[in-house]
Amino acid sequence: MAEYYLISQLPSLDGINENTPIPITSERFEELCLRFLGKKAQTEFSKLTLAPPRIPQKSSSPLVERWNEGERNLRLALAKLRAEKMNKNFDGDVQSLSPVLLQAVRTAAESESPMEAEKFLNKYRLDFLETLRPADSFSQEFVFYYGLKLKLIERIRKFDTESGEAAYRNIYNSIMNGEKTEVIQ
Repeated sequence: MAEYYLISQLPSLDGINENTPIPITSERFEELCLRFLGKKAQTEFSKLTLAPPRIPQKSSSPLVERWNEGERNLRLALAKLRAEKMNKNFDGDVQSLSPVLLQAVRTAAESESPMEAEKFLNKYRLDFLETLRPADSFSQEFVFYYGLKLKLIERIRKFDTESGEAAYRNIYNSIMNGEKTEVIQ
């Protein structure tokens, strides 16, 4: 029942484009979640991430499980493609990746600019998340869906061409020099 009160207070994230202000902040959303969700749901909510760990961690939410698996597979496919382009070995398990995912990664890699590739991948992520959207709009799963969607929208809003190109060059140079640089979001 608490999910009903929480979700009924949330503004819609549907139809938001690049020029539309985000109708709620992550901070406000988190505040509402902490107020209305039970301890178990709060624990799961605190684990929502756009960058799941490479080694899968168990989740009590089927939606979060599927999101983490999909995002992990996307990142593995991107890493594999990048390794192939640089004639390097890749030790990730990519045997079961879907053809749709592999095509999305190839399309992003063919993009003229890193910014366009990121925009394409963000749209792919939003489309994938939409396939996970729960039928029950007043469920705990919907809260997790909403949280992930808000994170994706906020992420793309943080992109800046100039600083992105500098970060790209830094990461590319570190890879070419054999260093292991982690991308910080």
